[in-house]
Amino acid sequence: MRRALEIARFGGARGEVPIGAVIVENDTGRVVAACANACERDGDPTAHAELRAIRMGAETLGNWRHLRKTTMYVTLEPCAMCAGGILQARVGRVVYGAKNALLGADGSWVSVLRKSDAVDESAATTTRPHAFSPDLDVTGGVLAEETGALMKEFFRARRERPMGDAGRFEEKG
Repeated sequence: MRRALEIARFGGARGEVPIGAVIVENDTGRVVAACANACERDGDPTAHAELRAIRMGAETLGNWRHLRKTTMYVTLEPCAMCAGGILQARVGRVVYGAKNALLGADGSWVSVLRKSDAVDESAATTTRPHAFSPDLDVTGGVLAEETGALMKEFFRARRERPMGDAGRFEEKG
């Protein structure tokens, strides 16, 4: 998680929302991917750290199906889009830092990563374990104080920035 936090700070210093994701092989401890958000740099709203790490990890391992034997460390509770990617990629374990009250998909906003204990059985749809990852191991709150403080500081600074600086962040080459 410390490496993910370092990556998040790197991205935040470049104008990205400071989220970092690191994927590690469970058997060897080898880092197979380490990514920050790149939405602003790439002009791509799907360039979240988690999805970029899944792509890089699959490439490093030579087959995306090997991601089942990995752990993803991410500094913030994944959003629904990233949680869907994590499940589809069959990542074996997810460890995240701070809760994401606005968009979190481990129960803060919706329960995508694992079955919610508070399912309304009368609802048209219920949260069930994902067919590909019914046994996904999820741990939240690791270094939550540090990861949460990083997010709060980033958005505080963004709110205080003069309007003239509100343009799109760009970095070429």
